Amino acid sequence: MKERTKPTEQAQYLVVERDQLADSELQGYQFGGAHVCVIFVDMEPGNGPKLHRHSYEEIFIVLEGRATYTIGSATVEAHAGQVLIVQPGVPHKFVNSGEARLRQIDIHANDRFVTEWLEG
Repeated sequence: MKERTKPTEQAQYLVVERDQLADSELQGYQFGGAHVCVIFVDMEPGNGPKLHRHSYEEIFIVLEGRATYTIGSATVEAHAGQVLIVQPGVPHKFVNSGEARLRQIDIHANDRFVTEWLEG
């Protein structure tokens, strides 16, 4: 693993290599204090996180595959090319409901992951 890139006072940007990320997750506070977290999802059919919520927005960008999202009381089917935005405090979960791998990028509008799990 490479040493984490540290921005200098003069730096206007930061380049992060994927191999610098633990578990395909970037938490902004670990990389110069960026106010965002990113998860690179690559998931087998039938898998997904349990019901949870955050105190900030979460954005799902579906790159490949299909997923079924439970967002509040709604069930949403999404596929590659779609973007979903979940508002703060709204319980949500998703499952790869397709026959192939699900690849998506999850963006958390916070410098670190803060998750309240609602299912065991």
